[in-house]
Formats: sequence, C-alpha cells, structure tokens
Amino acid sequence: MKQIFVLAMLSIAAITPLAAQKPAAPAPKPEVKMTGEPKPVKLLLDSTTTLNQTVTIKGAKIPYSVTVGTQPVWDEAGKAIAGVFYTYYERSDIKDRKSRPLVISFNGGPGTASVWMHLGYTGPKLLNVDSEGYPLMPYSVKENPNSILDIADIIYIDPVNTGYSRMANKDVAKTKFFGVNVDIKYLADWLNTFVSRKNRWLSPKYLIGESYGTNRVSGLALELQNANWMYLNGVILVSPTNLGIDRKGPVGDANMLPYYAATAWHHKVLPSDLQQKDLLQVLPEVEQFTTFELIPALAMGGFLDPAKRKEIAGKISRYSGLSEKVVLEHNLVIPTSFFWKELLRDKGRTIGRLDSRYLGIDSEDAGERPDYSPELTSWLHSFTPPINYYFREVLGYKTDLKYFMFGPTNPWSRTGENTDMTGENLRQAMAQNPYLHLLVQSGYYDGACDYFNAQNNMWQMDPSGKLKSRMDWKGYRSGHMMYLRQEDVVTANNDIRDFIKKATPKPGQPAKY
Repeated sequence: MKQIFVLAMLSIAAITPLAAQKPAAPAPKPEVKMTGEPKPVKLLLDSTTTLNQTVTIKGAKIPYSVTVGTQPVWDEAGKAIAGVFYTYYERSDIKDRKSRPLVISFNGGPGTASVWMHLGYTGPKLLNVDSEGYPLMPYSVKENPNSILDIADIIYIDPVNTGYSRMANKDVAKTKFFGVNVDIKYLADWLNTFVSRKNRWLSPKYLIGESYGTNRVSGLALELQNANWMYLNGVILVSPTNLGIDRKGPVGDANMLPYYAATAWHHKVLPSDLQQKDLLQVLPEVEQFTTFELIPALAMGGFLDPAKRKEIAGKISRYSGLSEKVVLEHNLVIPTSFFWKELLRDKGRTIGRLDSRYLGIDSEDAGERPDYSPELTSWLHSFTPPINYYFREVLGYKTDLKYFMFGPTNPWSRTGENTDMTGENLRQAMAQNPYLHLLVQSGYYDGACDYFNAQNNMWQMDPSGKLKSRMDWKGYRSGHMMYLRQEDVVTANNDIRDFIKKATPKPGQPAKY
C-alpha cells in the first residue's frame, strides 16, 4: 500500500515542470487500513440480558420478563465446552411459581434453531406473515394474542451449532453433541442446571418439540427422569417423525395415501364426488381403505391377483389424484418425491414437501422430483429477517455471530446401543410416571412427517393400549408448521393450553395407578 502511494507521488513529480515546483508542507500520510485474518468473534459461554415487556393475550395484559443469553455445557471434568443460547419468558406478576407450568421448547433439523415455534407459534411475539403463512414486507414482529405465556413460562433452546450456540473452541469434539443419544444427554444435563438456576424444580414441566425435535423431547422425557430425576407432566409432539418406530414394508408404503388424498383435495384434483365433500369427510374413507385393503394388498407383492391389483390401483388413483396408469407403473407404491412432482405436472407446478399448499416452478416439467422446496424457501424468507431484528434491536443482544437458522451439525450419529428408539423412550417414561401425558399435533398437508403416521406412532408405541387415555392427537388444515396459518395458530395454541390444564394434576392428586 505504501509503495503504491510513493510511486504515485513520484509519477506526479516527474510530469510537473521544475519551475512550477515550490516547496510545500509535508504531505499528510495516507490512511492505510490493514487487512488480514479476521479476529475471532468473542463467544460468551455464560451471559444474560433481561428486559421487561407486556403482551395482550386474549384481551388481558400480561407483564413478563424476557432473558436472552448463554449457559455453558460442561464436560466430565467440569470444563466449559460449549455455550447454549436460550430465550426465557417468565410472566412477572406471578409471586409463587410452585404451580406455574414451565414449557421447554425445541425445534428439529436436527441442525435448526428454536426460531420457528418461538416467533411463529407459542411465544409472545409473532412474525409478520399473511393469513396463510406467506412472507410479507416490511418484515417485523408484533404481539401474539394467542401465546401460551398467560398460563405457562417458556424457554426456547438452541442446541449447539444452531442459533447463537457454539462449541467453546475448535478443539472440542463434535461427537459430544452431534448424535441422537449425545444430543439428549448433554441437553438433559443442561436443563438440570437451568432449572436449578431459575428455581423451577417445583414447577409442572412440559417438553414441546417439532419435527426432529420430537425425537429429542421423546428421548429427553426418559433421560430427565432416569438420569436427572426430573419428572415431567407432559410432552407435546409437533409434526412428529417416526420416533424410531419401524414401518418398513407394506405399512410404511401404504400410510402415505391419506396425506396424498388431503393434498389432492386441497388442489381440487379429486373426482367431483370426493371434491364436493369436506376434507374431514374424505379422510376417514381413505384411512379405512389404507388400513384394511391397501396394506394387505401390498403384502402380497407380485403375487396379488391381477384383477385385484387393477382394482386397488383404481382406488389409489381415485384418492391420490394421480392416473391409474402411473399408479400401476409404480407397482401401487408412489414415492413421495414423485408425488410432489407429478400431482400438478400438467399445470407446470410442483408442491412442497413440508407443506403441500406451497407451489414451486422447476426448470422443466419432466423429471422424478422437484428442483427445490418452495415451502422451506418461503419460511426462511419469513423468519430470518425478523429473528435477527428481534434479538439485536428489540432485545438488545449484540453479537457478531451469525444466527444459524440451519447450522453445521453433520455428521449426525445414529449408531450405537439403543439409538433412535425415542418412541420407546417416551413409552417407558409414560409407563413409569403416571403424571406424564402426551399431545400430538399434525398438519394434514405435511408430507415429511405426515399425520397418519403420527397417529400410527401412538398405536405402535403403546401396543398394550394401557396408556392411550393419556394420549391425544389433533389435526390442522396446514402443513409441517401448522401454526403459520392464522386460523390454526389460534386453535393449536388453545389445544396446548387445554392440554396443560388437563395434564397438571390437582393439589393432592397422587402419581399412582
């Protein structure tokens, strides 16, 4: 930089006549900005910032404090190896928290932050989207009149390498965090510390998880109970995965048909006699066919009678919106990716995996799968500006860290003893704890974690039927993030509110069979 400056001055002197050259004051030194390796962003492993705010929920003004910060994860030697970022909302006009519920919220991925349910569902602030969940400008946050903060305090947790959560340094082994079982273990220990710091041991406690977060909270229910002696009152599964419950073969192949029917109904491509019915009149018929006809037919494989094969193909066509020819070409089993590409192929549109109401445009109509996920693209568009604005400008949490909507958490280990048996973990926790209840919430248009398999989870998780009185399922006319639809965010929050009231025992009610 200095050399360039000197050469430039010499060049100017060379072309200036000597007679015109006069003594002059020394030229000021040019400002030189050095560049090089950026300084590492300062990572605070243990920090908090608290503000007091109010929100109006169901017509009542609710005062609350919101704390944002990090809390360490310690290794076996007591050394801090990561800082986990969280946002904690606590209603501030409650003097005695012994009976005040605490809701502990996780999202999934497994590499995504808690932003989705935080600004889209249960928290006191809501992002600005239209009535069906599509992005709007200007990006902003507003009061959430349906938040559950009126009846419960809430903590939103970002696991390591999501949100602002990070490992302490590059030498910390990723294997301590990135895997089904290690994820559950370190987060259970972290929650033990949090509950102790906030004096919430006496409070009724509820876990809520979405998508992969349902694996996380199902595993946490048992880990908290057996390794931390922390007993829960409820687990809420939003758009659950299969929770490690094996459904390979005819059952898994058949169970997607009710979702296909819901999607075809939404896009108005079913036969007129079905299309003129309400969705909830159509789906029971499809579910009956799936359970009692399609599964047995698929179990016969290539030995299914040809006439029966054609009959079954005709019914799949009727319920899915696809042609009978296409169904037969796929041997009665339609891959999900092909369905998302095929259903509206003649209209030049694809449909979303996580929410089939969303439409995409591919480079060409041919092909076996869509080019991209229109719903996820839309959601990232909706959420990313507001969450960055909210933390930095509303809550005053200043950091140069990038907020990871999706963070680097690969490879994610699914190997080892009792890995990905989280449905069984939850069953054990419920069997051992008579207080523990389950609520499952599903969107009819979710093709990644579909509603019929979510129901099937409950059937298979409790084969004895002895726990079913403590299990509830609710469906909504939207997709994976059912709460983005205005009508559903009202209903779904009310369902959580009712569930918490139901699952919180009355004073003096013992935990016994």
